[in-house]
Amino acid sequence: MSQQPLPGASTVLTMGILSIVGTLFCCGPFGAIFSIIGLVKAKSADQLYQASPENYTDYSNVKTGKILSYIGLALSLISLVLFILYFGFIVAAITTGELSGEF
Repeated sequence: MSQQPLPGASTVLTMGILSIVGTLFCCGPFGAIFSIIGLVKAKSADQLYQASPENYTDYSNVKTGKILSYIGLALSLISLVLFILYFGFIVAAITTGELSGEF
């Protein structure tokens, strides 16, 4: 029986890479979206591989993509927390009168 590439393995790897790149160079929500898509695709590809591992190759792409998706999700959550803290600090400074524009 010949082995065939695991369906969705390259998609999982691509989404994992895009989640990190999207978080670091664009903005956090895009990274979170790509990482969630990558994790969902990784779950379905993992289930397919576990059903008959002798029929498929490229399982390492699924594992690598899953790890990259987790890293991208963590980075996007960290950037979200920093974003909230940054604007919370600005709002707090404005309401206390420290940034009222008086010199």
